Amino acid sequence: MDDQHCTFGLWYDFRNPARWPRTFTDFYAQSLEQIRWAESRGIESIWLTEHHFMADGYTPSPFVVAAAIGAQTDTVRIGTNLIVSPLHNPIRLDRGGGHGYSQPAVPAFGRAVRNRPSLLEEGVDLIRRAWSGEPAEFHGKRYDFPALPVTPQPEIAPRLLVGAMAEQAIERVARIGDGYLSTQNAHHEMYLDALERVGRSRDEGRIYAGQWAVVADDPEREWARIGEHALYQINGYIEMGAFGPPDSIPRFGTPQDLVDGGAFTLWDVDTAVTELTALLVSRPQIKDVHFWAQLPGEPVDSGSARIELLTSKVVPQVRAAVAADRQEASA
Repeated sequence: MDDQHCTFGLWYDFRNPARWPRTFTDFYAQSLEQIRWAESRGIESIWLTEHHFMADGYTPSPFVVAAAIGAQTDTVRIGTNLIVSPLHNPIRLDRGGGHGYSQPAVPAFGRAVRNRPSLLEEGVDLIRRAWSGEPAEFHGKRYDFPALPVTPQPEIAPRLLVGAMAEQAIERVARIGDGYLSTQNAHHEMYLDALERVGRSRDEGRIYAGQWAVVADDPEREWARIGEHALYQINGYIEMGAFGPPDSIPRFGTPQDLVDGGAFTLWDVDTAVTELTALLVSRPQIKDVHFWAQLPGEPVDSGSARIELLTSKVVPQVRAAVAADRQEASA
């Protein structure tokens, strides 16, 4: 794909809270149907994330889900944003990962929490060696493997993308990753600065930008309808330790608190076009922008209405505006 082409995609966590009851069978079937339909409307990427031991079924096996999606689609790129790399055998994966923050899951998989950074770094090294097709022994601090071939070798090796939010972790991304999995667009400059500190050019940067935005014709009315689902999602991440020790991070009280605190943004079509165009013009390093397909517990059809708006009204205008800006700049 043309490196100047920014793809637009959807993000899935497959959380199914008991508060909004439905069977997992129906939920997964409807979601796969939605993904097939979204591809026909021009969606180009699907992103899956991972957590373990969650009562709402938050995706514990994204590679299994990715295989199911791959069997049902033709052209979409399927990636992970992100998997918890230290919980996996690096010889068997990977695409987009991070060292994770859900502390109870790490010892449950036989890993030490303090070793997450080194597990991630050695894992990235191992994955690249495995994809090279050349068997070589590996003896590190965390992993020890004999010289065995890993086949089939990828015809085109996927990029290894790494997610992070803390400054030290973002510098690790710049040093070892082929690209940066970002959330809420807050750390792009930090990542580009880190590239320069580790001796790489800012122009080498590749950003895959997960958005926490609701796009609707009437976003306030949409928020009144789905805000409780967003509140469940964000407070759940706080409880998992995504933003720091859970005991020290206050929960949001109302959906409006989420908007006031910047956890979610509400865009009508014109605002979405303006914001996304400005983002892509100012950050040519962004290679993909993706939105939550639906929020936890929200009906799949409800999310599909926003996908239809995104693909029919927002994305075409953004593409045209960015192309016009680049043509003007080159002239």
